[in-house]
Amino acid sequence: MTWLDRARQWASGIKRDVVVLWLAARDRRVPWYAKLAAGAVAAYALSPIDLIPDFIPILGYLDDVVIVPIGIVAVLTLIPDDVLADLRAEAAKRTERPASRAGLFAVVATWVLIAALLVWIAI
Repeated sequence: MTWLDRARQWASGIKRDVVVLWLAARDRRVPWYAKLAAGAVAAYALSPIDLIPDFIPILGYLDDVVIVPIGIVAVLTLIPDDVLADLRAEAAKRTERPASRAGLFAVVATWVLIAALLVWIAI
């Protein structure tokens, strides 16, 4: 296995674990403190606003590569093992398939509308 394959595997695991945290924040079997931490880490991971802006060379991606994975690992240790196994199975199902066809349609329709508007303005 090459380093690129390992990096892809690691990235897909991070993606799955962010979904696990999102699910854990809403699961009643998870303790309140783990829910709070899971919600905070998932919100930070999915937020377009970073602690260190991405336009800063090298340091900009440091939070994506270091801070988020450390937060994920820390929160996963707070979730009971049996609940974590259930949440990982649910997250794997959710990341396998498209999230929303209606959302896809809305995004594509918006881009088509913007393109049509730009063509209309240009003519």
